[in-house]
Amino acid sequence: MIRTVKPKNARSKRALDKKEAKLVENVKKALFVPGQTSNKLLHDLMIDLSALKKPDIKRFERKNDVHPFEDTSKLEFFSEKNDCSLLVLGTNSKKRRNNLTFIRTFGYKIYDMIELMVLENYKLLNDFKKLTFNVGLKPMFTFQGAAFDTHPVYKHIKSLFMDFFRGETTDLQDVAGLQHVISLSIAGDFQEGETLPNVLFRVYKLKTYKSEQGGRKLPRVELEEIGPRLDFKIGRIHAPSADMEREAMKRAKQLELRTIKNVETDSMGDKLGRIHLGKQDLNKLQTRKMKGLKSRFDQTDADEEEYLEDDEAYLNADDNEEDSYGEDFVTADDLEEDENEPATKKQKK
Repeated sequence: MIRTVKPKNARSKRALDKKEAKLVENVKKALFVPGQTSNKLLHDLMIDLSALKKPDIKRFERKNDVHPFEDTSKLEFFSEKNDCSLLVLGTNSKKRRNNLTFIRTFGYKIYDMIELMVLENYKLLNDFKKLTFNVGLKPMFTFQGAAFDTHPVYKHIKSLFMDFFRGETTDLQDVAGLQHVISLSIAGDFQEGETLPNVLFRVYKLKTYKSEQGGRKLPRVELEEIGPRLDFKIGRIHAPSADMEREAMKRAKQLELRTIKNVETDSMGDKLGRIHLGKQDLNKLQTRKMKGLKSRFDQTDADEEEYLEDDEAYLNADDNEEDSYGEDFVTADDLEEDENEPATKKQKK
């Protein structure tokens, strides 16, 4: 039987409403938990990482006896109690020194885990002593290395850090909000069967300077490291099961875009539609118009119509009809007969 919790007051009702399933999920919060064997370095590292994640964080001050790869019940309880789907556990041992375990949950159940051990060549925010970025801004990401798109372990790390520092999803774009860059790169090449190289974690601040190129005023952008600087060695990995991964990747039907037939969107975002017409029957085409709607070039005068009728009558006339020019018309044969007649006869005439 499923246990149902009834709110006792308005405050608890609002808290339960926030935990309910939504079409668009809230910003994922991160919970930083110091383990039983945590030390000062891990405490400082979690403070620096929480500074990149602010304000969507919670941090425990007391140590907790948690072993995530042996028993996950405590972490699932912390996740549900604090409404945090991201957890970072700091532990230290002889075999795994300065170990940070990054954990993601789905439905307050452990989804995946990965251990990243911090090497000795680290630098914290205090070591740089430079101005940092404002709280709540979304970072830009750079992943240097083809393995982030091909190797399953590095694809897992890429997905984890993208999910961890993603922030709020928004359509607003403001250049002034792009102030820092989180860069992850792979230290060297490797072949299959070899030990996986370390992951280098760097954070840079964007700085723009005035400059002119080709007569145009374009800002010159430079990157300045602000910390923290961490080199991670990859440890144990817990991948999600196929059923849980399939359940977590589901999308609500309300969020799916319905495809409309014969409607497309081009690269510029303009909507284009295609219309199909049947074969046109020109015999049924209406061509008659009212006289008042005709143009003056289509209208003919009465005199012009009479002239056309006379031309048709002339062309259809019989060839044997007597010429209309009369008796005064003289042909060439008549002229020759007149020349052959004697002069006396001509005179008599």
